[in-house]
Amino acid sequence: MKFKELKIKSDKELGAMLVTAKENLQVLKFKVAAKQMKDVREIRVTKLQIAQILTILEQRKDQTGNKEK
Repeated sequence: MKFKELKIKSDKELGAMLVTAKENLQVLKFKVAAKQMKDVREIRVTKLQIAQILTILEQRKDQTGNKEK
């Protein structure tokens, strides 16, 4: 999913996507360790998605914090 598409999502949707992505990352790591998966690029893509979601959530948190001051 593109970064622009993620920015449109609500905080609840992003939270759900974050949980799903973290679970997926754990499964992928186990598959690599068990040599069931050869395409390790999926791990990189999943980590990137997690980082993008966390970035958006932190930016929104900072914006709401600045409005209160």
